[in-house]
Amino acid sequence: MNRDELIKKADMEKIVQEGSKIYEKVKDKYEPKYNGKFLAIDIYTKKVYFANTSAEAVDKARKNNPKKVFYVAKIGFEAAETIASIFFQK
Repeated sequence: MNRDELIKKADMEKIVQEGSKIYEKVKDKYEPKYNGKFLAIDIYTKKVYFANTSAEAVDKARKNNPKKVFYVAKIGFEAAETIASIFFQK
């Protein structure tokens, strides 16, 4: 399955809703000490991947799940830097 097909199959609304709920539950572990860093969240396993950049966070997440869509949050920020991202190994 290529990237476009994977994105079409993903329920982006669900990823955003569930991802933001998970972030609200874990944010106290990261804020304010790590403000500006990133978390990639697997909404199905609820596993959180921490990194300095969004790309690094997603790279960590995709090592376990190369063809998943992840919720990405910028720690300490509202939705301005919160995105649903997809990366997979080719």
